[in-house]
Amino acid sequence: MKRLVIKVGSHILTKDNILSQERVEDITKFIYQLRESGYEVILITSGAVAVGYSKIELDMSNLENRQALSAIGQPYLMNIYQQEFSKYNIITSQFLLTETNFDLRSNTRYAKRVIDTLLSKGVLPIINENDTTATKELVFGDNDSLSANVTHYFDCDMLVILSNYSGYYKNNLLIKDISNIEYSEIENSLVSFGGLSTKLESAKFLLERGRAMFLSNGYDLSDVREFLLDDNHQGGTLFSKNI
Repeated sequence: MKRLVIKVGSHILTKDNILSQERVEDITKFIYQLRESGYEVILITSGAVAVGYSKIELDMSNLENRQALSAIGQPYLMNIYQQEFSKYNIITSQFLLTETNFDLRSNTRYAKRVIDTLLSKGVLPIINENDTTATKELVFGDNDSLSANVTHYFDCDMLVILSNYSGYYKNNLLIKDISNIEYSEIENSLVSFGGLSTKLESAKFLLERGRAMFLSNGYDLSDVREFLLDDNHQGGTLFSKNI
């Protein structure tokens, strides 16, 4: 059985800074299909700030306001997921982490044991960064680095990033398979594409540790469905040493 991390960014979950119910429903159905196909799934989600903003409008250019909105939105976001997954009789669990949780191997082992227990009982772990105490995800990265750490330290086979990027392109051509990433590529993407650089950093981190990453369109899940459910790689980019 393969263990996957599905990471959904705020760009995918929100529209005009408001959580998109339609996209939540689509992702929920997709995760149900993955589990039915034999995958173990961990969901890493953004969106708490947007949900908080729908309750109280604060200036989101201010970091402390975004932290406050995250604190407000987190329980509402979990309730939305719980309601959607309950349609498929899936029990959900909330798991708040920061990258510092991976600094001590003892902390990592304890967290992994909990994840292993949840997955063994068929419970879906839903992870988010604890934005009220950790600010990195709110400033940049959108959970990309956290997702890579979860994938590696919780012994997952692959990180699947559902993004506003449909894959990795060079000269307007999709590169479907990548087995190595140079730092120059990350630096170039930071200048040209901004948020893509953190995804390439995550891919490099995982490649160096023998794990894989798949970057795909999160607005239209047809490519990632084809890849994971039908073993048909039509779109998206696979980062793997085993290509």
